[in-house]
Amino acid sequence: MERKLKVYIYREGEKPIFHQPKMRGIYASEGWFMRLMEGSKRFIVKDPKKAHLFYLPFSSQMLRANISNNKQMEQYLERYVNLIAGRYRFWNRTGGADHFLVACHDWASRITVQSMKNCIRSLCNANFAKGFQVGKDTTLPVTYIHSVMNPLRKIAGKPPSERIILAFFAGGMHGYLRPILLKHWENKEPDMKIFGQMARDAEGKRIYMEYMNSSRYCICARGYEVHTPRIVEAIFSECVPVIISDNYVPPFFEVLKWETFSVFVRESDVPSLRDILLSIPEKKYLALHLGVKKVQQHFLWHKIPVKFDLFHMILHSIWNNRLSQMRLK
Repeated sequence: MERKLKVYIYREGEKPIFHQPKMRGIYASEGWFMRLMEGSKRFIVKDPKKAHLFYLPFSSQMLRANISNNKQMEQYLERYVNLIAGRYRFWNRTGGADHFLVACHDWASRITVQSMKNCIRSLCNANFAKGFQVGKDTTLPVTYIHSVMNPLRKIAGKPPSERIILAFFAGGMHGYLRPILLKHWENKEPDMKIFGQMARDAEGKRIYMEYMNSSRYCICARGYEVHTPRIVEAIFSECVPVIISDNYVPPFFEVLKWETFSVFVRESDVPSLRDILLSIPEKKYLALHLGVKKVQQHFLWHKIPVKFDLFHMILHSIWNNRLSQMRLK
């Protein structure tokens, strides 16, 4: 990919929705990708005729911040597509199939499903029951960035021998699943640390990270939508992610063997969660923990991208899906 792939970025589109990455917060993945993609000297070409892929550089977060109506957001993107389709020949050549977008807001999957339906969509909200197309679309990991200057500062972890808590979860009661999780496991077993929303101050954040660093398994339960930043948080903390989100498509599943560093539990099996985790042999847990450490490199942002990091993984997944589409024709 590094030797062959070339990407053209459309200049069209006005700030703050286009060409203005937001690099902090829960939707930071789309902003980091935009910043690194637009600053790339390796992949970007100025001549669109030399490009294999075409990037649509808009921020779904900024679109939502500036236009609150769902229908109006769809119309805004439709006008943009009509603009580039009328100005360039490349969109009409493939119907947008060699174009891609990277969007992390919950609503991105809905507002792009019409005007950008043929594009490769890299989405945080990767719900295969609600329009996410496996083989065309790709999953964008949710990375909650607290510091733009130091995006890696939260990485830490204790060895398995010091992880005395079986499982940990803390979070707001978003969606239908988390109240069920608390109903069955809050204050039920001493080795199951299952809480609601923790304090958002410095002390609350410190306690949250201490629990993650001291737990064998970190519960990544879906909220309003299928995705959650806890998966990447768990990986950073060397805590084995336990993903409870039935219709979620995990990132980079084409190249990463998720069964070697995570556990998937069906939503209907929440009442049996502790038994499921206790049934995992010690040897298997140690292998999962080692697997988490091995894949950390693939979920890290760097100001200057390095091989196999998150920027390269996202771009590779997009390029891989485009190649797969071409082989099927």
